[in-house]
Amino acid sequence: MSAVRDDAQHGRDEQGDRYEWPRPPTDGWTADDLDRLPDLPPHTELIDGSLVFMSPQADFHMATLRLLEHGLISCASKELYVVREMSIRLDKRNRPEPDLMVVPRTERKGSRQTWYEPEVLLLAVEITSPDSEERDREVKPLKYARAGIPHFWRVENVNDAPVVYVYELDPATHTYAVTGIHHKQLKLDRPFPVDIDLTDAF
Repeated sequence: MSAVRDDAQHGRDEQGDRYEWPRPPTDGWTADDLDRLPDLPPHTELIDGSLVFMSPQADFHMATLRLLEHGLISCASKELYVVREMSIRLDKRNRPEPDLMVVPRTERKGSRQTWYEPEVLLLAVEITSPDSEERDREVKPLKYARAGIPHFWRVENVNDAPVVYVYELDPATHTYAVTGIHHKQLKLDRPFPVDIDLTDAF
């Protein structure tokens, strides 16, 4: 096998050492595998039994994540806990990782906890990136709604400024309905009072 073909199959790290990509089992990966597979890149997600790797984070994503995280922490009551970049175990084959979640503080189970059950979430937030547009706009909202997560925000980059699309679950259909599109100020009364200046970080 040529060196080029060998590198393509096995890959090489910056030091030139060989490594192999994880080989999926016949039925795909499971939610438990994320905690067992060695050397996975940070923030690897499981969608329909397939591993999804994150691209390097852009400045817009980082700044928006920090803005919303700090804003939610300042607005949430002491009984609520704002979770950054941890996964939700939706079922055996799906364990996505929202950028932010809000859960009851009592759902913190200890320092080794790596995921939350969907039924405890009040809110899931996804900040769309170029490589995640389809997942954040279509795949994840559908799965979050089916899992019964009552509130979902999708954040888009519009002219280098965050725009927040706010959704609420229709319990009769288990689908999301948009309840607002917020450009400069995110002011809401559900799932708890929120008032965030979206221009603060830009």
